[in-house]
Amino acid sequence: MFIGAESKPLKRTEEIKTEQQRLIKGEIMKKYFGATLVLTLLCLGCGYKSPMAASQQPGAVPAVMQLVPNTANSGDPRFTLTVNGNAFNQDAVINLNGEKQTTTFMTANQLTATIPASAIATPGTLAVTVTNPGHAAGGIYGAGGTAPATSNPKNFTIN
Repeated sequence: MFIGAESKPLKRTEEIKTEQQRLIKGEIMKKYFGATLVLTLLCLGCGYKSPMAASQQPGAVPAVMQLVPNTANSGDPRFTLTVNGNAFNQDAVINLNGEKQTTTFMTANQLTATIPASAIATPGTLAVTVTNPGHAAGGIYGAGGTAPATSNPKNFTIN
């Protein structure tokens, strides 16, 4: 250690570097903090809002055009019902009087389901609909997706 003209000890090179680094960090923090504070204050009055989750969108509404067969006799054995129409999703479901049936997707225009004999045991009319289930969305906000959509009913007659 050397004694300077004013009789104060001179600092070593390492001490000087350490002090310089502290000063530089302090200046950077002041600049960063000041800029952050200014931006925060500016944004408080500028109408900025945090991103919000997207709302759920309507799903594709299926349409039932034709039932094959469109009638059955009470007491008949189980049978395969073919529903022709449009806008059927791959996971669309045939409903018989609101009750989901095990459904096979053929195309976007055709679905099939095996109808049990118990469903046609007594004469009457059954409402046949198709439902495209809703789908959850992904994305960074985790909302949105599509809502379920059900077709208008088509009557199936049991004689």
